[in-house]
Amino acid sequence: MYKFIEGGVTAPQGFTAQGICAGIKPSNKTKRDLALIYCDTLCNAAAVFTKNLVKSDTIAVTKSHIKNGKAQAVIVNSGNANTCNADGIEKAEKMCEIASDVLGVNKDDVIVASTGVIGEILPIEPIIKGAEAMRGALSKDGGTNAAEAIMTTDTVKKEMAMTMTLGGKEVTVGGIAKGSGMIHINMGTMLSFVTTDAAISSDMLKSALAEAVEDSYNMVSVDGDTSTNDTLAIMASGKAGNPEITEKNEDYRIFVEGLTEAFKKLAKKLAKDGEGATKLLVCSVQGAKTKQDAVKISKGVICKAAMFGADANWGRVLCAIGYSGADVDVKKVGVAFKSAKGVIEVCENGAGIPFSEEKAKKILLEDEIEILVTLGDGDKKAEAYGCDLTYDYVKINGDYRT
Repeated sequence: MYKFIEGGVTAPQGFTAQGICAGIKPSNKTKRDLALIYCDTLCNAAAVFTKNLVKSDTIAVTKSHIKNGKAQAVIVNSGNANTCNADGIEKAEKMCEIASDVLGVNKDDVIVASTGVIGEILPIEPIIKGAEAMRGALSKDGGTNAAEAIMTTDTVKKEMAMTMTLGGKEVTVGGIAKGSGMIHINMGTMLSFVTTDAAISSDMLKSALAEAVEDSYNMVSVDGDTSTNDTLAIMASGKAGNPEITEKNEDYRIFVEGLTEAFKKLAKKLAKDGEGATKLLVCSVQGAKTKQDAVKISKGVICKAAMFGADANWGRVLCAIGYSGADVDVKKVGVAFKSAKGVIEVCENGAGIPFSEEKAKKILLEDEIEILVTLGDGDKKAEAYGCDLTYDYVKINGDYRT
């Protein structure tokens, strides 16, 4: 039903993008730090944001601009979060005016976002010059540069594209994301911009976004910190030509499922690139009484330090289940570890069972590990994404600002 393809945010019809080095941080002479995403038609749009009480002023501006469910462009910078600044609103609005001038769109149809150091005044001159340098340079190939421009401590850019069929028409979804640390997403330092050429009303797009985020981005935890700038925005050009989705029908269901899979693809990239991480951790919980219990356990069980050491410390898994707040009969719990090297059961009915430490070590030395938890209490399930906690996490965060 869904097929991942090469590409990113410019894969859907109507979208172009670009990213360049504007020099927003004085020390930055080469890294791309300013991106523009544009659609040649006004799009239906929706977004969700951080639930942190301390928010970037870009969020207030974007909320205001998409209140009518419309947008046509995105401007985003890295290197400075534009958060906790007296002139934050003014700078965010100015960024929209800059994009408006360069792209020829209404400034109120621009989504704005920033990421980087909190509490430092955002310099506007580099953004003016950088955006001007991109005038006429946006292209279908520019999406990968845009993905690079939104990175901060990320070690790899994160982009994806997929196709699905709606009403007999091929529909494309594309997206980019950034995030490496300060990630315990509770949407409501993660940014994601998603595009689609699906024809879908603003109301249905907003509903689909809210549904898709729950089992994808909101299941990522790198370090327990919910950023001040988390923003996930989506624009739909309608150019695929499918019958417009205006109610929760079969096409809506397919779109939500596809969007969820697209978000999971990016969510796993975020988790795997956690600051200093060496492994992607996926915790799969089966047999919970409620979905809420499954979510609590899966997000709580990602035992970062033990996985860094490739230590089959299943006791830590049970410990996490115990303090997760979920309603669970610990006497029924089973635990197994799985990777490309195989699977090994380490706990049954809440107690340890004999297993080969040598085999477990081989399994846990891989760079993608699954922690499989079975509860035996019901039929609900959930899957969370995280990473191991390494020495480098402390190093990176110890001097991030300076």
